[in-house]
Amino acid sequence: MSISIDHDVLPMLVRPIAVFDAGIGSYAAVAAIQRLLPQQDILYFADRASFPYGDKSRQDLLAILRRTLRYLDGFDPAAVLVASNAPSITVLDDLMGVIDPPVFGVRPPIAAALAVTDPRAVAVLGVQSMVESPELRRYADTQAGERKAQVHLVNASPLVELVESGAFLFAPERTQAQVNAFFDALDQRYTDIAAFTLSSTHLPWLRTFIERARPGRPLFDPLDDAIAAVAPHAVPGTGAVLALVTENERYSAAEFGQMLDRLGVSLPLHKVTL
Repeated sequence: MSISIDHDVLPMLVRPIAVFDAGIGSYAAVAAIQRLLPQQDILYFADRASFPYGDKSRQDLLAILRRTLRYLDGFDPAAVLVASNAPSITVLDDLMGVIDPPVFGVRPPIAAALAVTDPRAVAVLGVQSMVESPELRRYADTQAGERKAQVHLVNASPLVELVESGAFLFAPERTQAQVNAFFDALDQRYTDIAAFTLSSTHLPWLRTFIERARPGRPLFDPLDDAIAAVAPHAVPGTGAVLALVTENERYSAAEFGQMLDRLGVSLPLHKVTL
């Protein structure tokens, strides 16, 4: 891991796809774009100074995303992906038109999940602020139609913490026990769940643990639809990735770099201030 604060050394990108979030989960979107579009340049922005998005008020999220979109627009992106479920659901629709490039978010694939579970239910797993938001309830009801009673919005913040803390890498047995306990409690609360949406970008990192806890139940990743929506806007470059990170007293750029190292990701970080 290396961290630079010199803006003059930032590499030039060719119409990158910009991907941003406040946490580590959004790196999964970067990796997915690289697999699908190996020649696409990517601007990866980790806004650790604003972590976590999940506990921000609506007004705070609007201000953070408006500022971030305008900053990323300075890199002439072909498209921008807000790789975080909570702001995608709660505020992104209010920010369309802030910049000219198309902006995409990640949203729970509820209709797709319901299509394979009929007549049983789907659990939408996300951070507390998202699953308790009226915006998600309205979105879920629209997606579900007459089956809206079969969509359970579930606070999975304890699972997200297993990723943010790195426990899933360094304490896999303890992580598995906590994942098992989470789903045992969930099944006691709801007896009709047949599938799950991993509606935090952290949760796909726990896919193996969840599959062990509940084998045979489909897991739907919102990133799949988001990447498919971004792909038509690709502009071939050199496949370069420019990683930018902000920090504050609690969440440092160095700590974020260590988290990437734990994931086996070797990526120079450039520290910036918005």
